[in-house]
Amino acid sequence: MLIFKSAFTGQAAIGGFIGAAVRDAMRRGITRGLMSNEAGLGSAAIVYGAARAKHPVRQGTIAMGEVFIDTIVVSTITALVIIVSGQWSSGLDSTALTVSAFNTAIPFGGAIVALCSTLFGFTTLVGWCYYGEQCLEYLFGLKITTPYRMVYIGLTFIGCILQRENLIIVWNVGDIINAFIVVPNLIGLLLLSGVVARMTKEYFKKDKALL
Repeated sequence: MLIFKSAFTGQAAIGGFIGAAVRDAMRRGITRGLMSNEAGLGSAAIVYGAARAKHPVRQGTIAMGEVFIDTIVVSTITALVIIVSGQWSSGLDSTALTVSAFNTAIPFGGAIVALCSTLFGFTTLVGWCYYGEQCLEYLFGLKITTPYRMVYIGLTFIGCILQRENLIIVWNVGDIINAFIVVPNLIGLLLLSGVVARMTKEYFKKDKALL
């Protein structure tokens, strides 16, 4: 109720006319959404393309499930805990807000958030390392693998020790690079939309026939 009431109050309507506020909210929402589930980014296709699947539509359906779990389930649970716990008005933000909310809701909530963040962060590092490695191997061959991993580990270390305004630079660079990735991928999706639609219809039509 709080979410819907806040979205349709007079204050929200007035704020909606402030271009800078809307632009910043959209930028943060889109970029964080991309980092959450990679939908539309095209990077996850590198992993899904390497999977042994009986049909590409089946693998695509699994990929859609990932987006649902990441965004709808995990993010909604986090938002509800923050609101129900009352910590949304505490003045905290980012990870500190989430930790505080979970600490008030369940025993060792902050420790659980820390553990989950560690696991999410580690798997993200491994995943993106694989993405970059596969792309560079395609362009330059296997000889690029070792130098790439060394550079990747070095940049990861630098990213870990940066703080405050320097950390914001990392986020901004990531957002800019993601934008360069999204544009050609979305163009490719539009051009291939007809092929995807045809294959999807054929797949589910065949599946119904078996039933």
